[in-house]
Amino acid sequence: MLILLPPSEGKAERGTSAVRRLSFPELASPREKVLDALVSLCHTPEARDVLGLSEGQTGEIERNLALPTARTLPVAALYTGVLYDNLGLATLSPEARRRADRRIVVFSALWGLLRPSDRVPPYRLSMGVRLPPMGGLAAFWRPSISAVLDATKGLVVDMRSATYAAAWQPGERGVAVRVLREAAGKRTVVSHMAKATRGVVARALVETPDRPRTAADLADLLTGLGHRVELAAPSGRGKPRTLDVIVNE
Repeated sequence: MLILLPPSEGKAERGTSAVRRLSFPELASPREKVLDALVSLCHTPEARDVLGLSEGQTGEIERNLALPTARTLPVAALYTGVLYDNLGLATLSPEARRRADRRIVVFSALWGLLRPSDRVPPYRLSMGVRLPPMGGLAAFWRPSISAVLDATKGLVVDMRSATYAAAWQPGERGVAVRVLREAAGKRTVVSHMAKATRGVVARALVETPDRPRTAADLADLLTGLGHRVELAAPSGRGKPRTLDVIVNE
């Protein structure tokens, strides 16, 4: 089972060592290309507009310029925000932490794919950026990421945002997790609550030694763990299924 997560815009700042060998070494070449392009961009006056930064965020450009020699910290500590706060990688048991490192794959516009134990420096780059000279990053990364993840087997639990999902689709072995809030008989999508719930679900899936093999297995597992879920039919041949997690107001 793979659990696909987006990164977070917020990142911790204090690193302690240089970049070392990362998971998915097949991505070394595209990683180097994106890193070089990002640093080159940040030497230009167009950097703030391309990266979508406000005037108050110009410090992010200086951070990117320092990337080649910046200190690193584990992905498990790097990403902050609602999803990662509720996932709570730092508070997992040793056994669950090892499962997390096998099961969780974080999509990154700069590094492509990361495991929780990988060490990288803080950076600012979204998959939605059109980075000169390669253009849209989701399209740039898609061939390399597909070559890696198409070769894997098993259920893929997809909790990414649309921006990061554009870089790779798992097909019919995928289950996209959607979170709906139910109130007064109506169901709506709420971003903040969705991120929190995805973090809780991801934590549950690394705390359990069980490995669901099908979407139905996943639904049964989460129901047994106390979640209210509904499994939808696939939208077409070769398409992933959708698992709705229903939360009350």
